[in-house]
Amino acid sequence: MMHLENDYTTLLQVDNDAPCISLYQPTHRTFPDRKQDPIRFGNLLKEIETSLERQYPSKQISAILRPFRDLAEDSRFWNQTQDGLAIFATAETFKVYNLQRPVQEKVIVADSFHTKPLMRILQSADRYHVLGLNRHEATLFEGNRYALDLVDPAGGFPQQNDALASAEEGGPERAKRAHGPTGSGQTTRHGTNVRQESRDNDTRQFFRAVDAAVTKTYSRPSNMPLVLAALPEHHHMFREVSDNPALLPVAIDVDPSAISAEELRRRAWEIVLPRYLERLDGLIERYGAAKANGGGSADLTEIGKAAAAGRIATLLIDAERVVPGHFNPQTGHIGFARLEDPDVDDLLDDLGEHALRTGGDVVIVPPERMPSDTGIAALFRF
Repeated sequence: MMHLENDYTTLLQVDNDAPCISLYQPTHRTFPDRKQDPIRFGNLLKEIETSLERQYPSKQISAILRPFRDLAEDSRFWNQTQDGLAIFATAETFKVYNLQRPVQEKVIVADSFHTKPLMRILQSADRYHVLGLNRHEATLFEGNRYALDLVDPAGGFPQQNDALASAEEGGPERAKRAHGPTGSGQTTRHGTNVRQESRDNDTRQFFRAVDAAVTKTYSRPSNMPLVLAALPEHHHMFREVSDNPALLPVAIDVDPSAISAEELRRRAWEIVLPRYLERLDGLIERYGAAKANGGGSADLTEIGKAAAAGRIATLLIDAERVVPGHFNPQTGHIGFARLEDPDVDDLLDDLGEHALRTGGDVVIVPPERMPSDTGIAALFRF
């Protein structure tokens, strides 16, 4: 399984050789609802094949579709899905992502990947990580207000403390007593103390390696807050070695393996919620001040022109709003359309994707927190 956070920029900006296949499908976590998912996937696969047959030779089509067909037969995969599925494929690549939010069912075969639905997931303001930690192992979770799922590190960070595991197998050199010179007045150090110091050093080294990997691979690319979940005696040591600016000062005082995933999500969300609300309130306050001074707007036509000029600093988008139409990134022209038109795009997603391409920030905001009634609000750079 691929890690979407690190791949999104590549999917968004890198040119690939056509055909580029984008597949989105809602999926289910539990039985019996998940039984329908492979069937729906098979129907989408037929749509892809039909679309390819219009433009490409059968031999090329067969090679492109082979990983799709293999996935369709992978029962283990279909028993471990989340709320949505995204797949991006070319003749050379095949990337599969489990998503924590449902997506609209869609297949697109084009000259580039269709990535706009991912923006609403990746830029949502309620996302966070939980790092479960003890002396022996580390686990990373990704969550939002509704769900919390284990992240497959795929080599992203050390899951096991190999040095400590080796030490606890009883290496003889670690069990020896260490005595100072008799009668010297120096404190006698027994094997127990030596072993404890060695354990602490191994643990500290393990914690440092985990922190460095999580910071580089997960926290920096996503800018998501990180909640530590560990027994109290491990908090101080981890914070002592951590250089992760995303690590929150409040932690969960429990080993994650001792509680259910739902209880872990509930405790994590209690910690993240105040920061989430504070961030949204700050953005809304900044937008209000900017709008009053001519540095912000909720007007789609004005935002379109600013986006084309690269003037979007921050864009707030309603999580549930869709505005059908077309955006011309060269001229900034906005054209509205009917939602029923199968060839129409969502203006909000188009503007958000363009803002990201030009260095702006995009934040997906729940409807009840949006500071405008147009589904969008922009803060301009100048």
